[in-house]
Amino acid sequence: MSLALLENTVATGAAIVALILAFGPISGAHFNPVVTVADATQGGLPWKLVPGYVLAQCTGGLLGVYAAHLMFGQSVLQISGHMRSGGSQLFSEFVATFGLLAVIWGCSRTRPTAIPFAVGAYITAAYWFSASTSFANPAVTLARSFSNTFAGIRPMDAPGFIVMQLLGGLAATGLFRWLSPKLPETAGEILVPHPTGRLETSNL
Repeated sequence: MSLALLENTVATGAAIVALILAFGPISGAHFNPVVTVADATQGGLPWKLVPGYVLAQCTGGLLGVYAAHLMFGQSVLQISGHMRSGGSQLFSEFVATFGLLAVIWGCSRTRPTAIPFAVGAYITAAYWFSASTSFANPAVTLARSFSNTFAGIRPMDAPGFIVMQLLGGLAATGLFRWLSPKLPETAGEILVPHPTGRLETSNL
């Protein structure tokens, strides 16, 4: 189990860095609905674009699960039976997502070009220090409810995870809004050029 977790964390962390660097110039590398919502609350992304981003994120997550099933010879259509419930799991998701957004907002103020590497490193570590193995992403949570593997989550457990992820992300955003009062003025100027001509938050 420990070896499988290590393999999963290294692959995930490395892929996140590569994907942020690759897709940052196209969409701001928003792979996470919490990041998208947090960015919108700070004026970095117009609210009218949020639904489209979230739809694309969730669709991409589901397609990723189906692709993984095909690559590893699994049945494509599955429903997870992996139980992830209880206060410790929910609190872990709050902490994991709080930390993720703290890394993004913190790095954005002083070392924006380090965000891809900081995020990849954080997610790699969070797999190990959180009881839930750090989903920290509603789109990933939804997608993994359709994978009956060790990485999955029962559909009935997913809503609680998603709520705690949103709360954790917004709490971190509020904290850094207080720590860095001028953050909303530069919330859209974090990492990479975006087609709108602005610079947008780049993350999961």
